[in-house]
Amino acid sequence: MDAVRDIDQERGGRREWGSPPDLPERLTLAALNPREVVDLAAMPAMLRRILALMWPYRRMLGVATLATLAAALASLALPRMLGRAVDQARGLAEAGGTSGAWTALGSTAAGVLILAALRGLLLMASGYLGEKAGQQVGYDLRLAFFERLQILGFDFHDRVHTGELITRGMLDLEGVRGFVEQGLQKLVLLVMLLVVGATLMALVDPVMTLLALSFVPPVALIAARTGFGMRVVWSRLQERMAQLTRIMEENLQGIRVVRAFAATRYERERFLHASAQALRLANFRIPIRARGVTLMQTAFYAAMGLVVWAGAHRVSAGRMTVGELTQFLTFMTILQQPVRQIIMIVNSGARATSSAQRLFAVLDRVPRLADGPQALQLPTGGGHLRFEAVSFRYPGDERPVLHDISFEVAPGRLLGIVGAPGSGKSTLAHLIPRFYDVSAGRIMIDGHDVRALTLSSLREAVAIVAQDVFLFDQPAAANIAYAVPDLAEEHVVAAAAAARIHDHLTGLPEGYATRVGERGVSLSGGQRQRMTIARGLALEPAVLVLDDSLSAVDTATEAQLRAALRERRRAGRGGGATIVIAHRLSALADADEIIVLDRGRIVERGTHAFLLALGGHYAALWSLQSGGLAEGQDRREAVL
Repeated sequence: MDAVRDIDQERGGRREWGSPPDLPERLTLAALNPREVVDLAAMPAMLRRILALMWPYRRMLGVATLATLAAALASLALPRMLGRAVDQARGLAEAGGTSGAWTALGSTAAGVLILAALRGLLLMASGYLGEKAGQQVGYDLRLAFFERLQILGFDFHDRVHTGELITRGMLDLEGVRGFVEQGLQKLVLLVMLLVVGATLMALVDPVMTLLALSFVPPVALIAARTGFGMRVVWSRLQERMAQLTRIMEENLQGIRVVRAFAATRYERERFLHASAQALRLANFRIPIRARGVTLMQTAFYAAMGLVVWAGAHRVSAGRMTVGELTQFLTFMTILQQPVRQIIMIVNSGARATSSAQRLFAVLDRVPRLADGPQALQLPTGGGHLRFEAVSFRYPGDERPVLHDISFEVAPGRLLGIVGAPGSGKSTLAHLIPRFYDVSAGRIMIDGHDVRALTLSSLREAVAIVAQDVFLFDQPAAANIAYAVPDLAEEHVVAAAAAARIHDHLTGLPEGYATRVGERGVSLSGGQRQRMTIARGLALEPAVLVLDDSLSAVDTATEAQLRAALRERRRAGRGGGATIVIAHRLSALADADEIIVLDRGRIVERGTHAFLLALGGHYAALWSLQSGGLAEGQDRREAVL
């Protein structure tokens, strides 16, 4: 909707995902810059969207609302019952019928108990159904949020911190769900009591009804002002909670680096500072809420005082009975608890709207990459890859990363790519499964432009084994068969054998059923790389890309892996196009063609022997690596 700003525009773009600036020494609403976080024009649309989330559960919520209405009517029957009982008892007592008075009061007491029990049961049913609907809304939001994260491209995930998304998908989501579960039900009950109660009381005495409800305008104004302040504070507090989540997530992910560099004290102070900032905001809510409660209670008891004062005069003047005054005072007593809960409703609504704005900013994000209306399924088999004058620049960056790249890899052939860090090797690999779209030119697989294919069929046909290894805390077999969960055991074993990890896995306590730990912590670097290679081979893709995925294996294992890959190509298993990106040139010795990238351009291409004879970049790198001297190593690193 127009009311929801694009996530790129929130609070100036970059600052949204970084650490928010320190809070000022003197914390005020003005210092929190409310104009930056509260868009009053967007509030109605935001509330409509929250209500739209409840629409699928309208029957459940309808029954809950009816139960709330019935509970309100049961509550409002009490004033009339008590008023009549007082007048009846007084009349009987004045007439000398004391026993009749006691009978009337006993009947009233029994009626009060019955109404109280009925009201309790109705509120219990209303609360149960309301909470159930809230949990269902939370369930739907979690699924929608997770699904949106799955389809958003790397252009989004490259800029957004994981901790920020975790905060939005958990804390912000709970803020929205909590309003559906609790705040809305309390609001419905209060409105029911006010509307129905005012109607019933107006039938008794319109003037006294106006006096009884005189607290409504000031309470509404106080609630609006308090809600605005709470909305500002909640928005800023959610930013601080996101910062805390980012710090904790980074610390846990990098715990070995933290310990290795003795940075525990620094990390503790960093977290302490962020926690202190969040605590200041949390504490800042207290006086806002307390002031609102105090002013609301003052307005309410002032109205009650007016009712007592005016009622006493009207009773003494004979214009009102004691029972009728009792009705109004009982009505005011019934309203006490809902009025006290107004601030809870305001707090819940303020959190819900601020959380919904942050949550919907992700849910409304439109992926840059999506299937076109005429997208085709890529047929299985084949594996003919062709780059045609491909150029690329990252979204929002004017500097081109790749310039006019053209090459072709036929099925069963191997292309090697080498170049200095930042020359565009990994970027080139990420263009094949369409993690990004080319800026110019086109990429063809088996004669199909990748932009004309469905993303699911394209990515099932392309396997990228990256240097940055990621293994799930699952059994080894599940990690290898990750792309094909129902893969037969013999294929899992064959892939592991080809990746030269089979012998190690069979030696584990539970063999292939052994869990590898978070990010594969129980394996060495080389073993983790071979696991990911096995995962890529198990897919038997049309295009296999090994992006510097042999860097952590020893020379002997590298030779075995090269031989296994060569044998698979010859045997026609996984016999599509294969691309090997490497810094260690020995990994490219079997390549049918090698291209050398420099600043996003192909500066050399040919076979290993041809490039050595050419005496250019490749030959210089080969000479440095094959020399193995420390001095040569320094020179190689300068080149790379």
